[in-house]
Amino acid sequence: MTYHRVLNRVRWSNLQTSRILLRLLIHTFVPQGPVVLGLDDTIERRTGSKINALGIYRDPVRSSHSYFIKASGLRWLSLMLLVPIPWAQRVWALPFLTALTPSERFHQQRGRPHKKLTDWARQMLRLVQRWVPDRPLVVVADSAYAVIAWLHDLQQHQPIAVITRLRLDAALYEPAPERQVGQMGRPRLKGQRLPTLAARLDDPNTSWQRVQIARWYGEANRVVELASDTAVWYYTGLPPVSIRWVLIRDPLGKFAPQALLSTDGQLAPLQMLEWFVQRWQLEVTFEEVRAHLGVETQRQWSDLAIARTTPVLLGLFSLVTLLAHERWKDTEVWVRRAAWYDKTLPTFVDALAEPRRALWKAQTFRTSPPADDLVQVPRSLVDRLIDALCYAA
Repeated sequence: MTYHRVLNRVRWSNLQTSRILLRLLIHTFVPQGPVVLGLDDTIERRTGSKINALGIYRDPVRSSHSYFIKASGLRWLSLMLLVPIPWAQRVWALPFLTALTPSERFHQQRGRPHKKLTDWARQMLRLVQRWVPDRPLVVVADSAYAVIAWLHDLQQHQPIAVITRLRLDAALYEPAPERQVGQMGRPRLKGQRLPTLAARLDDPNTSWQRVQIARWYGEANRVVELASDTAVWYYTGLPPVSIRWVLIRDPLGKFAPQALLSTDGQLAPLQMLEWFVQRWQLEVTFEEVRAHLGVETQRQWSDLAIARTTPVLLGLFSLVTLLAHERWKDTEVWVRRAAWYDKTLPTFVDALAEPRRALWKAQTFRTSPPADDLVQVPRSLVDRLIDALCYAA
């Protein structure tokens, strides 16, 4: 009951908590250089007539290109810090800011203007930019955020670099020519039309560069071929956006050609691809918090508790990572072996067990009065029981 009151009654700020968490993460894992953020939304499957922000959405897990499945739940938009974890020897996505994004029907029923996912994303990114004004931001997102108007907005004032997918049939142009002295009419927005990326795939004059990508979607190393250039992406009625595009193809033909864009034209194509493949870690984080931190098992229905619980659980993933990182600075990394594969590096399960082990061995939570009858238990047995509970809870 006490923990539930913290979520539905106690006055505290989600934004201030997110700000403190982000600063701790940056100080610990990325003290210098660009701050690489992952942006993605997820559906928390919930039912109940008393949950006001409930909506019907496309189920991203069970749906496919040809099969549409609906899911009832809450839609969350999360910003995560993409950082290499030394003891895990891989990049993790650490959530620090999560917002509830209700459906269009929810706002229509209440007579409010609807905020799209891109509107929420722009607001969250500008907020983070105010929190870390002295660091360049790079955002990695999926194709849902390949929106010209949204990309244009993020390039105004203090630009935020965005890396996302680009359609192979996107209309690309040369930059607008310089305006001549005394020239009449409106300034041009674009230059001559360029070939589409689909056409460049079949063009024998396209220059390809073969590179090797580490940790390509679960694989250790993957050789791909890249072609890149700068252009202006334009659609009638929308502002033009200057981009660098990267065309990717597989020499072995195991995946279809695809393209990426970056609003920072100075980024190297290889760097763009390396940052973009890290986006998969967002899906891993969403799965971990469902499996080990209780997301989608909540039972509260008050608006305030709903708006707080899932962001807290996602932030707990990052807090656990910080605690384990501090513990493993001075002690040996504890890895529990798996029965079905040779596990040599710690995963989130091991990171979660480390602070549990430290807390349960301490005297902090001992509330029972001392008893006269004492039973001596071997220390090795106590450690084995604590270890079993750390992974079972």
